[in-house]
Amino acid sequence: MPVPDWLLDLIADGPVLLDGAWGTELQARGLAPGEMPDVWNLTQPERVEKVARAYVEAGSQIILTNTFRASRIALRSHPDVDRVAEVNRAGVEISRRAARGTSRVFASMGPSGKLLIRGDVKADDLRASFEEQAHALADAEPDAIVVETMTDLAEAEVAIAAARSTGLPVVGCMVFDSGKHKDRTMMGVTPAQAAEALTGFGADIVGANCGNGIEGYVPVCAGLAAATPCPIWIKANAGIPEFIDGEARYTTTPEEFASFRQALVDAGASFLGGCCGTSPAFIRALAATGGAA
Repeated sequence: MPVPDWLLDLIADGPVLLDGAWGTELQARGLAPGEMPDVWNLTQPERVEKVARAYVEAGSQIILTNTFRASRIALRSHPDVDRVAEVNRAGVEISRRAARGTSRVFASMGPSGKLLIRGDVKADDLRASFEEQAHALADAEPDAIVVETMTDLAEAEVAIAAARSTGLPVVGCMVFDSGKHKDRTMMGVTPAQAAEALTGFGADIVGANCGNGIEGYVPVCAGLAAATPCPIWIKANAGIPEFIDGEARYTTTPEEFASFRQALVDAGASFLGGCCGTSPAFIRALAATGGAA
């Protein structure tokens, strides 16, 4: 499907600034360890909206939704599993309120947590789960859907097909955190192989998120860009976490993170944001480095 004009205009004036991590921001607002963040769309919508609004105020031109784990399979053991559609619609509605017409809203679809190759889930069940989520998200009218943090191309293909069936633009993102240089997916897929596959699946935008720090994503970005005509989306972590007193801590500062902005743009990135360990301060730093679009 053709990329809409408004998205082409954003890219032309890019790089387009995305948001950062949601989980740690929700935890800072009271989300307990082990608690399902997506269900907060129903029980704590004001707190979720504060996270989204903080990113808008920091300069994010695109914000995501608190729906990363809101598929039926991912929610299978949760008491609110039968409220999947409600959780997803509320997630989009919350981000749309926070966006206030100044930022675009891309709905998040994350992995199921099950591996097809290992037989953890049947292909038909996975397809039904992603289709249910995608259409619930689309009912609330986001601007696009982001299939993110995928480790398995087989699962990414199913999720992208579900997202495409809504008629919305689709972003497809893999995690690169394996291999000697942390430039392979868990399954050993290279950036070039991933870009070719995601493009073939029908993603309008391809990219990488999570897994690696921003410095490590510069060569990943270049590998993606060399293998696809699609725009490139990068949301790196705030470095590789260090375990201190049993807790994972990210040590990259917002300023260090933002110092790689131009290198990523030169490597082909059209969209820049953050993943684990980042915050609105990281987006403000990206906006200040070279100016926001």
